[in-house]
Amino acid sequence: MCPSFLSRLVNGPFDDPGLFISFLFEKRAIIFDLGDIHSLSSKDILKISHVFISHTHMDHFIGFDRLLRLFLGREHQLYLYGPEGFLKNVEGKLGGYSWNLVRHYPNRLALNVTEVHPDHMITRNYRCQNQFIPASEHIQQPFNGLLHKEPALSVSAEILDHRIPCLGFTIEERFHINIMKEHVAGLGLEIGPWLNEFKQALYNNTDPDSEFEVRYGGKGSCKKRFILGDLAKRIALITPGQKVSYIVDAGYSKSNVEKIIELAKNADHLFIEAAFLEKDRDIAEKKCHLTAWQAGSIAGKAGVKQVTPFHFSPRYKGSGDLLEKEARDGYNSHIAQC
Repeated sequence: MCPSFLSRLVNGPFDDPGLFISFLFEKRAIIFDLGDIHSLSSKDILKISHVFISHTHMDHFIGFDRLLRLFLGREHQLYLYGPEGFLKNVEGKLGGYSWNLVRHYPNRLALNVTEVHPDHMITRNYRCQNQFIPASEHIQQPFNGLLHKEPALSVSAEILDHRIPCLGFTIEERFHINIMKEHVAGLGLEIGPWLNEFKQALYNNTDPDSEFEVRYGGKGSCKKRFILGDLAKRIALITPGQKVSYIVDAGYSKSNVEKIIELAKNADHLFIEAAFLEKDRDIAEKKCHLTAWQAGSIAGKAGVKQVTPFHFSPRYKGSGDLLEKEARDGYNSHIAQC
């Protein structure tokens, strides 16, 4: 069965953190953190619709400039989320450039930026043609853990402690629609864009007795009509949705551990920082990071199916295998107890 989310670290485990998640059969992606993103192609970056920033330390946010430069002059709505102080950080970035020519750009780029507080979120809009001067009014809404929701998926966050607020993230699919290609062919149909429309109809809870038109062939030259529910029974297998979690820069405190476990509970894949070896636990505590063993242990307690440790301290260059082994040991030590 093909996953809906194709997740990959932007860089190696010793380099700037970031997780690029593209969507199968869609020219679209999201990203967790914006460190150095030069390893991503322009084509991939231009697929990004939503950006989720854990915090604005340089290694998590320096890629904002490259992102903005590629989107300038394009018609796009870009959504960004970050912790307390994020609006000021974005405005500082935008304020570092002169925008006297952009008002004449024919395409309208807009940044919709949301700052997350413990009990509310504040959103401001920055339009290219207005020289990125923020709109006079902002939108405030309650925060209950949910950052973004659409019919097929949602993105949630927990506010963790890194001596500043730092967000951990989870993207979760409501349910997964597996298309049985041989059954599609058996109906005389072709794989094509219509499948996205079909999936959206299911995610939108469209009446199963309603008519669904399939258009395929060159420019939709061929058409067939089906009852939506009947078509779903013939070509689709519905399974539990995919869940991917991302954790960086969080100290090993009782509160952080409880929040991470709840956020990543039963995730299919957890990407979690493992900055230090357990023998350097005192350094990890001073710097408010996790050791590899702590990261693995948290993953085990959360019951995740797969864990990828990353964001290793450069002091261990050439010894990444030790951090990976320690994370596995931490994970397995808890699994063995269950």
